[in-house]
Amino acid sequence: MLTHWHLDFPTKLVNSTCMELHNASNALSALSQTSRLELFRLLVISGDDGMPAGQISTELNIPKPTLSFHLKELSTAGLILAERHGRSITYKINIEGIRELMDFLTEDCCQGRPELCNLSNNSANTLPTNLL
Repeated sequence: MLTHWHLDFPTKLVNSTCMELHNASNALSALSQTSRLELFRLLVISGDDGMPAGQISTELNIPKPTLSFHLKELSTAGLILAERHGRSITYKINIEGIRELMDFLTEDCCQGRPELCNLSNNSANTLPTNLL
């Protein structure tokens, strides 16, 4: 596995694997397409129950072959899971995959001091006051 080095704020040298960057890049790339982002958000709303492919196709008005492609991309990126129930497949979000992506994205948040961002107490529509 390839390894590269980067500076951890402020001056500590940290070993980071390219695989982490590769996985994060794949996940973000999968979400960067409008239909896949809509699909992902729909599955977030559906919660632990998930949603069968046919219902997703109907809800989002996406033809089944196109939907199949989008589901594969999100699954490959580790953002969704598929469960077979007889002839039907139910899709739901992969909580662990999302958690890993969020941890990766916020790992060095606020110079390694997440309390500066007050991430747990902010509403979704406001920036931390120290960043304004």
